[in-house]
Amino acid sequence: MRIGVIGCGGQGTAHMRTLVKMRDSDNIDVLNVCDIFTKRAEAAAQLTGGKVVKDYRRVLDNKDVDYVLIASPEHWHYQMTMDAIAAGKHIYCEKPMTYSIEQSRRVAERVAATPKVKMQVGVQGMSDDSYETANRYIKEGALGTVVLAQIDYSRNYLDDFWVNRVDPDARPGENLDWNAFLGPARKRPFDPDRFFSWRRYWDYSGGIATDLFIHRVTRIIKSLGLTFPDRVAATGGKFEFRESPAEIPDTLNMLLDYPKGLTVQLISSMANDTPVDHLIRGHKATLKFTATGFEIVPQRAFAKEAQPATHKKTGAEELDLHHRNLLNAIRRNEALRCDANLGYYGVVATEMGNLSYRKRKYMKWDAAKQRAVAV
Repeated sequence: MRIGVIGCGGQGTAHMRTLVKMRDSDNIDVLNVCDIFTKRAEAAAQLTGGKVVKDYRRVLDNKDVDYVLIASPEHWHYQMTMDAIAAGKHIYCEKPMTYSIEQSRRVAERVAATPKVKMQVGVQGMSDDSYETANRYIKEGALGTVVLAQIDYSRNYLDDFWVNRVDPDARPGENLDWNAFLGPARKRPFDPDRFFSWRRYWDYSGGIATDLFIHRVTRIIKSLGLTFPDRVAATGGKFEFRESPAEIPDTLNMLLDYPKGLTVQLISSMANDTPVDHLIRGHKATLKFTATGFEIVPQRAFAKEAQPATHKKTGAEELDLHHRNLLNAIRRNEALRCDANLGYYGVVATEMGNLSYRKRKYMKWDAAKQRAVAV
């Protein structure tokens, strides 16, 4: 199976290191590497042995490439994915699947209409079997009626948050194509912080919601068999790093009400990394996710009725497992761990939170038109 890599930054490099290790065991090879920063592309070629290609569309033109890894900034995911589908390539697209809700809807529809193309979304935690197993317990009534799920993803920084080092070798117009980076985003003069720390800016990223919460909410969506939230509210701000040029908040909290009658709570700060227990609260019992899987603890009032249980996970949140699942889907039609539909549900949840935060409005899901509206 021959792979083309589009995007050779930090996450793309982590993928390539993994793919190189999988080369013999999984019978794969990296044919092409593509990045708009020449230094990154050349480093990727040295790492993988792949040939440097300057324009990602030429990777898609290569008939020898079977699937592409899309590890570009979020605002490019949609166009690259749609072009890859049109070229008949299988796809591993880093999360979030797309930058916007409308884009995700279009991708999900296009993938459904192109069954020969397999698409894996890079929420690697789905290669841990804890969430599908939790779903079976919940369906069987082990928790009773589920009323609340809580989960977090927090970090802590000293002087500013989510800053990546600016490479002094970057020279726009010489070895870095700034206009190609901007792509569908608003045109503006070169800004090294926007290029190297693009997750801090709304033009290219949804920040905490689409880079961190997407990992967490997808776990809950899978565990509870959810699809689209009914209503979403989010609050937060730059509470610690007030002078940061970053546009995104350093603290963000979201509440998502789902039609089944339960609330999902997402918690994050970039100024305090004390963790919150990852729980699904039912009327009869609580399911707590742990480092080794999960445990179910009956509520005291239902101690005689509800049964305790412990699940030891198989799989893990690992790049090699997620790639191997895609390879098996292509070769043997194995079910994907994070397909385009699950990717869509995650984008809707996180983007509705961002819309609520930015508009300072309560957002409601219009199921008929598949869009979020402010109420």
